[in-house]
Amino acid sequence: MMTANEIRDSFKNFFESKGHAIVPSAPMVIKDDPTLMFTNAGMNQWKDIILGTRDPEPRRRADSQKCLRVSGKHNDLEEVGHDTYHHTMFEMLGNWSFGDYFKEGAIDMAWEYLVDVLHLDPKDLYVTVFEGSEDEGLGRDDEAASYWAKHVPTDHIINGNKHDNFWEMGDTGPCGPCSEIHLDSRTPEEKAKVPGRELVNKDDPQVIEIWNLVFMQYNRRADGSLEKLAMNVIDTGMGFERLVRALQGKHSNYDTDIFQPIIREIARLSGKEYGRDEQTDVAMRVVADHLRAVAFSIADGQLPGNAKAGYVIRRILRRAVRYAYTFLGQKEAFMYKLLPVFIFEMGKAYPELEAQRELIGRVMKEEEDSFLRTLDKGINLLNGAMDELKAHGLKQLDGAQAFRLFDTYGFPLDLTELICRENGYTVDERQFDEEMQKQKARARNAAQVESSDWTELRQGEQQFVGYDYSEHECHILRYRRVTQKKSTYYELVLDFTPFYGEMGGQVGDTGVLVSEYETVDITDTKRENNQSIHIVKELPKHPEADFMACVDTDKRAASAANHTATHLLDYALKQVLGEHVEQKGSYVSADTLRFDFSHFQKVTDEELRQTERIVNEMIRQDLPLDEHRDMPLAEAKEMGAVALFGEKYGDKVRVVRFGPSCEFCGGIHAHSTGRIGMFKIISESSVAAGVRRIEAKTGRECEELLYGIEDTLKAIRSLFNNAKDLKGVIGKYIEEHDTMRKEIESFEAQAVERAKDSLVEKARTINGVKVITAVMPIDPARAKDLVFKIRQAVPENLLCAIGTDGGGKPMISVMLSDDMVKDHGLNAGQMVREAAKLIQGGGGGQPHYATAGGKNPDGLSAAIDKVVELANL
Repeated sequence: MMTANEIRDSFKNFFESKGHAIVPSAPMVIKDDPTLMFTNAGMNQWKDIILGTRDPEPRRRADSQKCLRVSGKHNDLEEVGHDTYHHTMFEMLGNWSFGDYFKEGAIDMAWEYLVDVLHLDPKDLYVTVFEGSEDEGLGRDDEAASYWAKHVPTDHIINGNKHDNFWEMGDTGPCGPCSEIHLDSRTPEEKAKVPGRELVNKDDPQVIEIWNLVFMQYNRRADGSLEKLAMNVIDTGMGFERLVRALQGKHSNYDTDIFQPIIREIARLSGKEYGRDEQTDVAMRVVADHLRAVAFSIADGQLPGNAKAGYVIRRILRRAVRYAYTFLGQKEAFMYKLLPVFIFEMGKAYPELEAQRELIGRVMKEEEDSFLRTLDKGINLLNGAMDELKAHGLKQLDGAQAFRLFDTYGFPLDLTELICRENGYTVDERQFDEEMQKQKARARNAAQVESSDWTELRQGEQQFVGYDYSEHECHILRYRRVTQKKSTYYELVLDFTPFYGEMGGQVGDTGVLVSEYETVDITDTKRENNQSIHIVKELPKHPEADFMACVDTDKRAASAANHTATHLLDYALKQVLGEHVEQKGSYVSADTLRFDFSHFQKVTDEELRQTERIVNEMIRQDLPLDEHRDMPLAEAKEMGAVALFGEKYGDKVRVVRFGPSCEFCGGIHAHSTGRIGMFKIISESSVAAGVRRIEAKTGRECEELLYGIEDTLKAIRSLFNNAKDLKGVIGKYIEEHDTMRKEIESFEAQAVERAKDSLVEKARTINGVKVITAVMPIDPARAKDLVFKIRQAVPENLLCAIGTDGGGKPMISVMLSDDMVKDHGLNAGQMVREAAKLIQGGGGGQPHYATAGGKNPDGLSAAIDKVVELANL
């Protein structure tokens, strides 16, 4: 039986023998495509070739591509773990032809690989072809059917509808009919009862699609119409996990050697046995699947976070933690312990896992620990909500409350329902769903972007000339109208452009487009499909005119200086901290320099000073830009150029060198380091486990920073009568302040003691209970001291309610003796919550002590009376 690694190699070897270039997987996290967060199909990295904006050579390619499907149109997250074949992260085996072979070649090679190389039984294979669509004016794909007829009987060729057999990249863009290959892996007895053709695309877990051959031949326009692509493209995708399952004779992807080593390790660490209990099995499958997705994402440079791609990764990890917490009894960080087994199994095929092992483990553990603390907090809040239900005799938790737990604390509905059910309560699911739909609608409205079709003015493709020019003659090739959040702007593609499109952390250029008729402001430049997209608020009145594209050189020079400074900083950090330092992200603009890097502890002040000294020395050396364009990738690596994990590099790369600093880079740089002027670090902080962030200033911004420091020192000195020994004078003032503060605290403590004595002496006795109430103008912290001192003085039969109004912020403090809680059934938390309504506030606490704040000081006396009333003495 072939192992998973052997199957992957066999696919690459087969297509290499058919003249395909075997290319490495692109990063799973997409950085420079505004339309996608993650690679969700094998074709994503070839999108610019398909759209005709990049050279298609070599025209035959094949690879195993890391993919992630958890958001948008392709969202399998909620099925993962519950069935046997859905995954978040998965591998897609694919072969491509860009204007070379088409339907016949793709079908013949697919059949040869499956039957002659892998020896699948032809009787178990069924294929689908597009049945056509009257709405689209498209007939049945008889061409594909005729080629399949060479290999399979007619009853194994099945017509498929537009949903299953017409593949589209999105609402617009390349598309075309496709042929799916389905495998019937049922037992002979099951096959005898029902023919496999009747179960194709019927969600039968044993009759599944394993390979999709897409015949891209159309482009979908914004108005819904179809036009022919300039070249036909073959794009195939075969689910690696499903293929391995078929070849290893398993009925579940999770029973293959892709997942079983991880599942066995989960079982060992948790003390549970796989195959005994369905809930436990689902949890193990969820953890095994999500481990892969999170580990690969971190290796590709995407850390868990609160927005966009980072939020998706955090959500995946938290889903796994929650399943491990609920069904595997894991109350401490657990997933990171599985990394050694996972990396041992997949590290050879994907070396980035081994290279990033320490970072993946640290980030994963910190995220697990953080979410487990959140789970504990959510459980405490839910317990408080159930106490409220009990107090009011209710049996159903408000759906809005359940949604707040989900939205704020990541507390999933099914866990809320589980805990409520164990305590005899239900959850209003309908209201929860309503709140969820409201949030989704808000998110859709915020993110909705509508783009018209491109209007073509001229034929041709864009050439970027920005490395050599800041202005250049040009024409508009095409433009389109874009509407987002009710604002409208236009995107232009120029034939020659000096404008750098935002990429690699460097912001896009701004400037103007000038013709004899008008001057149009270019407010930003984005990068899309390997070309610069120029953003303008208004379309030129004469878009067909001859233009001069002029970059704002002041902003570019400042941005370039900051970008070059990040290269010098990267080099300097490696010298000071060690070679383990790797860039994990950056952002540079005309006035901002931010650099994220891997390091596992805080950088000391001395280390930061050393780093600054190295960078400034390289600036003073005025090292010239040594640029190498279109350098072969292997040659660049031999040169010692530093590559970034998670970046996609082609066969030819650009290398930028400043003295000893040498990196792969496509950005705009200063012509020499001296143009940076000066470099000063202004902050160092943590971004995530194992990732630090430095923010710094250069050039004029650095000069302004120094002026600001100078002005601040002058202002401070003037406050101390321009003392020469400023440090000594301030030290003396601090010492005197500390002495005075201690004296004040002593006076306040004495005042609290006197207030305690006075209040105890004036206490009322109601049915044997000492009731102490007052409204006082003291600080809330002193109020706490006061009620605890009263409790010491009156340890039994005590009800104390003190109102304070410190600085216009009313507060109630309620204290009960233990016997009042135990014997009388009183609860300070419940009492203070009810009384707080009279000061327009809220609060809570423990049964014996609780506090509440509010907005209305005039209601304090009534609130204190309410506490006594609630005691029902």
